[in-house]
Amino acid sequence: MSDVHQNGTPELSAEELAAIEAKYDEGAATREVSNWFGMFLRYVSLAFAGYHYLTAGFALPPDYWHMGWHLSGLFILIYALFPHVKTKTAFDLKTGALYLGGVPFLDVVLMVLGVASALYLGLAWHGIPFLGVEEQTFRMGNPNTYDMIFGCILIVLVLDIARRTLGWILPLIICLFISYALFGPLFPGILQHPGVKFRTFVSSMYFPQEGIFGVTLWVVSTIVFHFVLFGVIAQRTGLGQLFIDNATILAGRYTGGPAKVSVVSSAFFGTISGSSVANTVSTGALTIPNMKRLGYPGHFAGGVEAAASAGGQITPPIMGAAAFIMAEFLEVPYTTIVIAAIFPALLHYTGVFAVVHLMARRLGLEGMSSELLPRLGAVWRDGWANLVPLVGLLTVLFSGYTPYMSAFCGISLALIAGMSRVKSPLTLVYPAAFIAFVLWKYLGGGFDLPMSLLLIGGAMLACFNPQERTKLPEMADTLETGVKYALAVGAASAAVGIVIGVINTTGVGFRIGFMVTQAAANLGGDLHSLFSFGSFELFSVEDLTLFISLVFIAIACILMGAGVPTTALYIMLVSVAQPALAQLGIPPIASHMFVLYYGVVAEITPPVCTSAYAAAAIANSNPFKTGLSAFSLGLGKVVAPMAFVYAPVLLFVSSTGFDFVEFTYTAASCIAGVIALSAAVVGYWLAPMGMVYRLMLALAGLIFIAPSLQADLVALIVASPAILSQVVKSRQAKVA
Repeated sequence: MSDVHQNGTPELSAEELAAIEAKYDEGAATREVSNWFGMFLRYVSLAFAGYHYLTAGFALPPDYWHMGWHLSGLFILIYALFPHVKTKTAFDLKTGALYLGGVPFLDVVLMVLGVASALYLGLAWHGIPFLGVEEQTFRMGNPNTYDMIFGCILIVLVLDIARRTLGWILPLIICLFISYALFGPLFPGILQHPGVKFRTFVSSMYFPQEGIFGVTLWVVSTIVFHFVLFGVIAQRTGLGQLFIDNATILAGRYTGGPAKVSVVSSAFFGTISGSSVANTVSTGALTIPNMKRLGYPGHFAGGVEAAASAGGQITPPIMGAAAFIMAEFLEVPYTTIVIAAIFPALLHYTGVFAVVHLMARRLGLEGMSSELLPRLGAVWRDGWANLVPLVGLLTVLFSGYTPYMSAFCGISLALIAGMSRVKSPLTLVYPAAFIAFVLWKYLGGGFDLPMSLLLIGGAMLACFNPQERTKLPEMADTLETGVKYALAVGAASAAVGIVIGVINTTGVGFRIGFMVTQAAANLGGDLHSLFSFGSFELFSVEDLTLFISLVFIAIACILMGAGVPTTALYIMLVSVAQPALAQLGIPPIASHMFVLYYGVVAEITPPVCTSAYAAAAIANSNPFKTGLSAFSLGLGKVVAPMAFVYAPVLLFVSSTGFDFVEFTYTAASCIAGVIALSAAVVGYWLAPMGMVYRLMLALAGLIFIAPSLQADLVALIVASPAILSQVVKSRQAKVA
């Protein structure tokens, strides 16, 4: 049971936190199975984790085998753990003649069919002569009967596992795309196309490099899974607690301390976790009760944690799964995406931090007392070794090696830091094995000398970790948890491959992109007369067209994001937004980041905002009010994409080039805009603020985001009355 503090604020137990995460995290709630079947699934999970770990370090098999094995693991685990329909009793242990270890025989049959359809592609790649199956090259576009049967099974079952883990919304959207591909002649106007024959459709969805065995499943099975696993291991072995303790030391003593701890720790935590809900539960378990004890309303405390945690997917260096897919789409190194994301993430956290600070000032909240703060020396004396895996991972990643090699090294060092101790000689087998691997890579020319020395030194250093050693069964639990975390994103990536296949075969992305730009151009032309006076025009038709296009795409992102995971949403929308924004002259990386950001904003936008609901459960507050608080706190994320579309210099690596003076000026303008918006949201800057002045500051904040000297001058003129009023009120309060 949860403990209750003296002021009545509940402190939730580990079991209650796990229940909250299971309720709100996609795919965290799983069916209860019998002991022997649970043990079987445990071995499957460990084999799944071990396979991905070893192939990342040593060698990947051919794509069709690699993705086939990944899909096979997804089918076994999802059909075993996720019920057909989620009801109150669906997760309870079932026994009887119709069940195998608590799993209905229907699900066991679907599991077997799924594995068969996933592995058939590899088995038949070079042909199966005694069945009359030719090599895959000769069957491309002309599938045989076996291809059609297994292809149809795979398409249906991939949609089913996406539905079981993520709900109905994503599969229904994908079915709409499938209908568009098959029934093209029935669609009106520019959307009309000749239609794709059923055999051609199944072939393009089933055979690589499009469809299900396409880029999304490849990225998840080759990169994303490894980073999810690293994040879970690093958090469980103590890196998460190290982040929270250091955030508390950094920010706890200041005005509204616990809320600032929430922001800083979520920013730190975002570096190892791409999951908003996991971030919310992990850091919110400590920060939300502390905020409530200090005097923050429950819905605001939950909103702070949800808004800060949603930033995990846009916080370098380990962003959400979508960032890895973005790197593949743009055909740039992942490190390019990481560098581009630095300032936008900073802008998001600036906005959350500003609202938190101003709300604390408005409520008159103090910081945490010194006796409640952790001691810097004690924190680092106990936790320093937990940084070794993160440093190792980042060094390998930024040295030009593949993301999966950096994940392999990071996971290896995390396992050593958790399980190996100098005082237990038998446990030194882990660092010895990793050092042998590094030497093998060095002798084969895979690692240079500095990298080899750094990794060997890290492995040896991690053995001196002063914290209690993680035992093998505990680490097995951690690996099993990491695999469960990756099931939903795996299912989504396989299903969304169908969308990419449809877009490639029908060109619907360009068609919808054209419709968006045409509608925006027409509306821009109509509105132009409102902003022109004779020969003088405040905004050109091109400016208005661009702005309206951005607003259309942003609204689509937020509306479609209700219940669709960020990765899937990003893939679907970038296929539409990229052609539309490219027509308007926006650099590719800016348009991709624009869509990613609004996909993340959807996570904290009511009515469907899973991060905020998880935070509300911890804060014991109204979920909808918590969602509204999270959205208002996340305004930095709402306006940041507009800023870097208008000023790609903020992304550092845009094709438009980088100019330090322009960057400094634009960044300062954007930060001023976010702070003005924050003051408007809270209704306080130097003193309480009336509604008229709040509206003026909000308008000024939006104008500041448009990076030009004229816009900034207009923003200052609009904000001046509110600023003067605040200065006068502040002085009067001091005199009083």
